[in-house]
Amino acid sequence: MKLETNTHSKNILRLAEEHPELVVLSADLGSSCEVKEFSQKYPDRYITTGIAEQNMCSWAAGLAREGFRPFLHTFSVFLYRRILDQLEMSVAYPNLPVVFCGFVPGITTPGGVTHQSTNDVGVLRTVPNLAIFDVGDATDIEGVLDMAYNYNGPAYIRQLRKSVPRLFPANEPIQFNHARVISEGTDVTILSSSICTEEAMRATAALKNKGLSIQHLHVSTLKPFTDPQVVEACQKAKYGVITIENGTVIGGLGSATADLMAEHGIGKRLVKVGLQDTYSHGASKMFLLNHYKMDAEALINAVEDLMGKDLGIKASDLEEIRFEDYYEV
Repeated sequence: MKLETNTHSKNILRLAEEHPELVVLSADLGSSCEVKEFSQKYPDRYITTGIAEQNMCSWAAGLAREGFRPFLHTFSVFLYRRILDQLEMSVAYPNLPVVFCGFVPGITTPGGVTHQSTNDVGVLRTVPNLAIFDVGDATDIEGVLDMAYNYNGPAYIRQLRKSVPRLFPANEPIQFNHARVISEGTDVTILSSSICTEEAMRATAALKNKGLSIQHLHVSTLKPFTDPQVVEACQKAKYGVITIENGTVIGGLGSATADLMAEHGIGKRLVKVGLQDTYSHGASKMFLLNHYKMDAEALINAVEDLMGKDLGIKASDLEEIRFEDYYEV
């Protein structure tokens, strides 16, 4: 599996060249959020506010009213937990085109609870006008900034950084409110997002070897959540639906799926894999995925629970882990 590096850095430079009104704001995390090269190439379009995220959000609102297109950069936890009032009243309420690029989402940082945005999707799904995007690989990263720019309103991106895998073809970009179909089947439907998509791909390969027919969709738009493909996938699942996500199951992808299934009268069982009403402690990404039962093994256990039988799949039956851990901040 090929790993791509500094994909966001390359992408924001490309987008800035195409759109001279684009400006980047950073809360003292320019290098960590891959905009150091941007600051060097476009110093007059780069604003660092220091560790003052509320001020950064207010600056962005003012810039957006003057015709600029601000892209805010810091860790995702600081773009919703710390600035929620400014985000809602200064940006979302007037429906301004401000893009919040939130890095190290969920458990992708060893920084512990102070740095982990594990309930951001649940909180921000309640904010009117705000779109929420969740990337899973380098191909998603390469297209998500264009998608956020074209949305032309408030948008929050759960962004990945450093080295990330390329799971999807580079010529098949991310699409707004349109899930990526990874495999088709009728026994069980799996909806995955963020780093959990790769775990779901590992699990799906083992499940198929046992003769199961799996419908697997990678969801990159978490709000709005009205994709007809998701509805159809839930409807045709014989045994039910499983969601797996990089964060709490309360309010996130699992809750959005439950809402959608209820609205469409889909009377199937739903199993939600993710953090179960708990905070995460600090450790490596792979340790946390396993410890909190958010990995491929946990997904297989969920399928067994849904079907009511032991499939006899062992850890050794899974493909080897393909993405790496990074500890630096």
